[in-house]
Amino acid sequence: MKQKVNKYKKAGVNIDKGNNFIKSIKKKVFSTHIKGTIKDLNSFAGFFDLSLLKYKNPLLISSTDGVGTKIKIAQDLKKYNTLGIDLVAMCVNDILVHGGKPLFFLDYIAVEKLNKKIALEIIDGISKGCKDANCSILGGETAEMPGLYKKNDFDLAGFSVGIIEKKDLITGRNIKEGDVVIGLKSSGFHSNGFSLIRYILKKKKISYKTKISNQITNLGNFLLKPTKIYSKIIQELKKNKLIEGACHITGGGIVDNLPRILPKNHGLNFDNHNWDLPYIYRWFKEQGGISFDEMLKVFNCGVGMIIICKPKKKELVIKKLRNKKEPFFILGKVVRNNGKIDINRLKEKWEC
Repeated sequence: MKQKVNKYKKAGVNIDKGNNFIKSIKKKVFSTHIKGTIKDLNSFAGFFDLSLLKYKNPLLISSTDGVGTKIKIAQDLKKYNTLGIDLVAMCVNDILVHGGKPLFFLDYIAVEKLNKKIALEIIDGISKGCKDANCSILGGETAEMPGLYKKNDFDLAGFSVGIIEKKDLITGRNIKEGDVVIGLKSSGFHSNGFSLIRYILKKKKISYKTKISNQITNLGNFLLKPTKIYSKIIQELKKNKLIEGACHITGGGIVDNLPRILPKNHGLNFDNHNWDLPYIYRWFKEQGGISFDEMLKVFNCGVGMIIICKPKKKELVIKKLRNKKEPFFILGKVVRNNGKIDINRLKEKWEC
């Protein structure tokens, strides 16, 4: 008898392999579940019971993002376990800046062909990221798309939802002239600027094994350091009503992101700042011949999150940051101008 041929599998899509993958991640997914999550991976959608959280006037906050071309460096190095943390961080940090508590996260993994080992490493990172953010993996999708992606190619997208009492929403509307601007240290480049990084490495023929300093003995490993999740410190500051505004420093850097939360005609003056450009950024600046203006627009330059507080609350904020061992910089003060982020003082210090 002639054996039947699985035509869909021959076309490049293996349904059974996808189903087996879902079964293999169930325990890891369920380990992230917080109160309100319905444990179910078989339904067409994920479920979360908001009534169990007892909010009086809840407002939902949502965010979506990806990891970008940092994926290509992970592929080059065959290390995928931190990408999931990046994916979660890029979404939940955008929720945290508004004071929201992340509730759940969903992922979308698009591949040429499912590689179970790589996919499990990515899910492991997503699980770690969700635990760090104290939110649930509520569901996801893994799609094989031969023809759309080249061999071994894949892309990641994340989606997250958080919650806050409507009266506690942080928007920056109460920011005033004279308020203090504080930068929370990044863990590295996070998930932005990697197209430029890869361009420089290729043009200058720089190896991932390059030693940059005593602290960075392997460039590739440093570049894959995951985006920091600021959940614990932001929730602590928000609980004590210490934040007037917050800003996640991603694509566009401080120059493009900070004005999004400042009142009209207000900007930032870097007078008396103690922010030093980390050596790795200086190194890339020299290797690529990048101007300071472009550096500040492409990279976070060592600041992953900005918080703004009232002058009278500055010392308490600093105390909280130190108690939580959260590295920070005093960047300056909010000033009334034409909405400009005046980087001249930065350049004066950094170019010395």
